[in-house]
Amino acid sequence: MSTTSSATRPGRKGPGGLARLGPLPWIGPATLLIVLVVLWPVYEMVRTSFLKISSSGFVRGSAGTDKYKQLFEDPALPSVVVSTVMWTLVVVTTTMVISLALAQLFNQRFPGRRVTRWALIAPWAASLVMTAIGFKWMLNQTSGVLNTVMKDLGLIDGPKDWLGDPSTAWPWMMFVAVFVSLPFTTYTLLAGLQTIPTEVYEAAKVDGTNTWQTYLRITLPLLRPALLVGMVINLINVFNSFPIIWSMTRGGPDSDTATTTVFMYQLKNADIGQSAAMSVVNFALVVVMVVLFLKAARWNQEENR
Repeated sequence: MSTTSSATRPGRKGPGGLARLGPLPWIGPATLLIVLVVLWPVYEMVRTSFLKISSSGFVRGSAGTDKYKQLFEDPALPSVVVSTVMWTLVVVTTTMVISLALAQLFNQRFPGRRVTRWALIAPWAASLVMTAIGFKWMLNQTSGVLNTVMKDLGLIDGPKDWLGDPSTAWPWMMFVAVFVSLPFTTYTLLAGLQTIPTEVYEAAKVDGTNTWQTYLRITLPLLRPALLVGMVINLINVFNSFPIIWSMTRGGPDSDTATTTVFMYQLKNADIGQSAAMSVVNFALVVVMVVLFLKAARWNQEENR
C-alpha cells in the first residue's frame, strides 16, 4: 500500500468551478444591486449637475460649474440651510429624548404593557403621507378640528392659518416628524436595554450605587451602541425628510418652510441641472454630517481598546 497521501499525488487539480470564486457568488447579487440602485443614480446625479437641460428634458450641452454658481447665489439658499439644520437638530434630539423615556417605561413590567407596545407601532405602520395629510386637515384654516375646538374653548378669536405661517408651520411639522419617528427609535433603544444583563444591576446594587448613579454609569454606557444606531438613522431620515413637509406645506410660502431636500424638488420645475446640483450638495452634507457624528461619538473607541 502506498503511503503517499492522495492530497500530494502529482497531477491533483485544485478546487474548480464555483469554489475558485470564493464568496463572490454570494455577495455578487448584493453588490450588483448596490451598484444599480445606489452608485449608478449617484453618478447620474453628479453628471446631470454639469449639464444644460431644458424643461422638457433635452440635454443642451455642458454647463460646467454654472449650475453650482447659480445655486450658491440663490438668495433663498442660506435660510433653507439654516431651517434644515434647525429641523434636523430639534426633531432628532426630541425624538431621542422621548424615545429613551418610552424605552425605559416599556422595559418595566406593568398592566397593559403589551397593548401599549402594540399601540406605539401604529404611527410607524401608517404611511408618512397619510399621517401628514391627516394632520394637515386637522390644522385646516376653515374646517380643521383644531381651530373649531380652540374657538369653542375661547382660546382664539377666529380661525388661524397654522400651516400658512412659517412660525407655526415649523413646530407642527416637527411634531409630526417626531410622532412618526418615535416607534422605530423606541424599539431600537428597548432592544438595547433588554440586552443589558441583570447581573450588572445586581452587582451595582451590592456596591451601594443609587438609581441615578446606576443609570449614568451602567445603563447609558451599555446602551451606547443602540443610541448610536438610533441617532445615525434618525439623522439621515430627518435630514432627507420629504413626505411630511411636502404634504403639509409644499415648502411654502415660497421656500420659507423648505428643507434642502424640498428645495431641491422645488428647483426641479425651474432648472433640472440646478436641482441636480442641490442633490449633490445634499448628498455631500449627509455624508459629512454622519462621518462627523460618528467621529465625535467615537464609534470605534471600544474596538481600539
